[in-house]
Amino acid sequence: MKAIVKKALVVAAAVMITMGMATTAFADDVTLEFQQWWGVELPDGALQEICDGFTADTGIKIELLSNPYADTKTQVAAGAATGTMADVVGLDGAWVYDFAKQGAIANLTDLMKADGYDTAQLSDQITYEGNTYMIPVVNFAYPLYVNLDILKEAGVEAIPTTWTEFQAACEKIKATGKAAYCIPLNTEAPNGIQNQFSTWLWASGGTLMKDGKPALTDNELLAKVTDYFKTLKENGYLSDGVEAMKEQDMVNEFENGRLAFMVDGISHLTTIKNESPDLNFTYAPMPKEDSYTGQSGMDVANWGIGIAENCEHKAEAMKFIEYLMSPEVNAKLSQLANAFPGNSTAKPDYSANDPLFLTAFEIFQNGYAINEFTGAPTAEDLMRSMNEQLILYFDGDTKTVEEMLTATQAAWDAAY
Repeated sequence: MKAIVKKALVVAAAVMITMGMATTAFADDVTLEFQQWWGVELPDGALQEICDGFTADTGIKIELLSNPYADTKTQVAAGAATGTMADVVGLDGAWVYDFAKQGAIANLTDLMKADGYDTAQLSDQITYEGNTYMIPVVNFAYPLYVNLDILKEAGVEAIPTTWTEFQAACEKIKATGKAAYCIPLNTEAPNGIQNQFSTWLWASGGTLMKDGKPALTDNELLAKVTDYFKTLKENGYLSDGVEAMKEQDMVNEFENGRLAFMVDGISHLTTIKNESPDLNFTYAPMPKEDSYTGQSGMDVANWGIGIAENCEHKAEAMKFIEYLMSPEVNAKLSQLANAFPGNSTAKPDYSANDPLFLTAFEIFQNGYAINEFTGAPTAEDLMRSMNEQLILYFDGDTKTVEEMLTATQAAWDAAY
């Protein structure tokens, strides 16, 4: 009997060892493509180092496909249309509705349930029809970038805090031959409506929605913001050729000392410091409408992550996401990216971060986070329709702000 038991134990042990080897061999044989723009904006090699840590823990290899945001967006959209998306993809919250609706990205709710993953630790989840399709890994504030040397050259003694002060500063800056502000209005990448236009509305307590629906008409503050931008354009305060510019073009203008103010994510802080080390700039709160005294909403964006529906190794891809969202790794990624963590229990050590990041963090803490496009239906199309109508209003083809907002409202209502 003992001999039989002993033999059985040996056989069982052999089976377990064989199964373990097979599992390890299977994991070693898996390579996940991870397409994103994060690697471009992080310190050199930082994202690869984090991925190498995952490989050391699991044997699953990560192949990074890193390109600037606009290029990544184009490539991810093309992959979604053809079913050739990378296994794991960096996502903007504005893309989620479209990709989920067309079945291009996987249902993460099911994958997290299968793993028994504790979702309570996630600061946010972006959903479609009640299921999660994107998890924000880190979150970024969008403060006002200010070129202090241009202000000094123009004789602007203090960073403007109101619309009137900002317009007065623009007039002085124009005399230097520099541009005061930029709103990139290229319709291929219409996020200028989100980050450089709507942020003025949110900073003065305004909103684009009411009861979850578009509320663009009879919106007095939005009409004021729109007319304010037309005045900036007519007076020559905006960068030349904004209709053709993308967000990266705006960043290039700022880096090269040709732009006094821009609204941009603090994710670009490291890149700008590396590419333009002599640029003398700071962060400031968005100027408010002159009569507004309440708290300011600050535009936020995130590095979101999802899994392609065409991914053949979804369980392994989910393990990678869970690794990035673990408190220690998420804290490290947040610190490196100059961002706020997506795991609510992560505790980044910002003591070594650039003092400008701490300035942005203080501005953020004094207001509230807002982005009404995140997770919205056809969010890119919402931005694009407003973008197109704003250009028509700038050019005089649309005569009044009421006509411009009514046309935009009609396009948004169709999406909802």
